[in-house]
Amino acid sequence: MPEIKKWELVQLSFPSDCNIILGQSHFIKTVEDLFEALVTSSPALRFGIAFSEASGDCLVRYDGNDEELVKVAVDNMNSLGAGHSFLVVLRNGYPINVLDRIKECQEVCRVFAATANPLQVIICESGQGRGVAGVIDGFSPKGVETESDIEGRKSLLRRIIGYKR
Repeated sequence: MPEIKKWELVQLSFPSDCNIILGQSHFIKTVEDLFEALVTSSPALRFGIAFSEASGDCLVRYDGNDEELVKVAVDNMNSLGAGHSFLVVLRNGYPINVLDRIKECQEVCRVFAATANPLQVIICESGQGRGVAGVIDGFSPKGVETESDIEGRKSLLRRIIGYKR
């Protein structure tokens, strides 16, 4: 019977002005399809993509329109070492702007996280390989929002970000 060899917590590292999307996919064409989904979403969007193959050559495949962000994505994928996972590093855009496009890619099985928070990835390793078991996105709650916090949240969405009118 196969057994778990070890559990590991991997801290992803990315620039503070970026957001990331971590997911699971199943096919070598993932890099091309994610590139198309992202590059057509906004002319201002800068991004890097890395995808860990889990069969054949088992390479980290990559693409993007920003060399720095491509390197960040590849370095993080090498740290994770989890097959059939992908990482998108975004600048000048937010996951909310591209997440539906990413989820619509035929190869994408799931999205584990879409965040600008510090992200820790729970990795499980067996004799066969490594996989993403889950994520720790940001920090634990420190309480329940007050009326003042509600006003601040609404102000952020309406006046600062411009998502609500």
